[in-house]
Amino acid sequence: MVPFAGFSMPVQYSDLSVGESHVWTREKASLFDVGHMVQHRLSGPAASLLLERATPSSITTLPNYHSTLSCLLHPGTGGIVDDTVITRLGPETFYLVTNAACRDKDMAYLKEQIAASPHPNHIDWQVLDGWGLVALQGPLSAEILQDVLVETNATDLEGNPVDIQTLYFGQCKHLIVKRSDGESAPVLVSRGGYTGEDGFEISIPPHWTRTFAQLLLTEAGPERLRLAGLGARDSLRLEAGMCLYGHDLNDDITPVEAGLSWVVHKDRRVGGGFHGDGIILRQLKPVKEGGTPPLRRRVGLVVEGAPAREGAKIVAAEGEEEIGHVTSGCPSPTLGKNIAMGYVKNGMHKAGTEVGVLIRGKRRKGVVTKMPFVASKYWKQAAGTSPG
Repeated sequence: MVPFAGFSMPVQYSDLSVGESHVWTREKASLFDVGHMVQHRLSGPAASLLLERATPSSITTLPNYHSTLSCLLHPGTGGIVDDTVITRLGPETFYLVTNAACRDKDMAYLKEQIAASPHPNHIDWQVLDGWGLVALQGPLSAEILQDVLVETNATDLEGNPVDIQTLYFGQCKHLIVKRSDGESAPVLVSRGGYTGEDGFEISIPPHWTRTFAQLLLTEAGPERLRLAGLGARDSLRLEAGMCLYGHDLNDDITPVEAGLSWVVHKDRRVGGGFHGDGIILRQLKPVKEGGTPPLRRRVGLVVEGAPAREGAKIVAAEGEEEIGHVTSGCPSPTLGKNIAMGYVKNGMHKAGTEVGVLIRGKRRKGVVTKMPFVASKYWKQAAGTSPG
């Protein structure tokens, strides 16, 4: 167990090593307790306008029960306050998940943004303290969840039977899960996660998390589902090319520098209207059209020899010029290679670029590599009825 953002969190569980847990998630399914994450509900006539100002996402066109990964942005600079998942639950009702390590900062930020809104009295903000959050991840996740829902006669809030196969990546549904003893509770099931595998993040009302988690573990059995900790979660997300705030993202980095330009949706690139739009839109615009490219870019690296850890210097392939630094790194259990991500000078970020990485005083060869390192397996509607 290790302290993390005010919680005591397991790095691993006794039945599997970190590497074994990583492979288990890729091949079967793992259950992660992510209840340390902060869950919010924003509602009211001015809620979408607030989120349109604070993020570069197209909130007004986000369909009901759909989610988008986004960033809360600092006014003026466009630096990332925190990365977040935003889900529309109704015409002016939104569910947000933010990082536990950023809790105090995010609370102050949202309070300031609401106060600065033209209609602060038209926004209701609730922090869902006490609510549980678990992540069910891996190729067997859908069948495990479907087994539980079928056996417990799960329905949505309208009483319709639920087929998990028609719930796609980036979508969610409120489900009523009824146990054999008659106990029931609504849970919010969102398809997605932090591992690159197919899976679900499930928000659970207070006092019901342990019961629900135990239901999943019991119904699935240890041959299909195991608990997993922070160690496997970190290596899985790194293989998936996903950022960890405080390491790969911070207040001074913009979405463009972070390789997250896709969170700036197309209509926002025309009209702007979000914090830091002047800087971010110039970074997105080609130089020949008057744009100003960022000075640094987030990249993936494959490193020979020893694994590169956070803080390791990245230098040019020839000479000693320092061109960047590593922000995350570990051996990849899936690839059998040392992978990392970090920031390098603009122009040195093209895939295939060779660099040097200084590890414990020794120069190691690194190659800039496209991310994700391991192909994602999300269950997407565009792929028909198969992961892709």
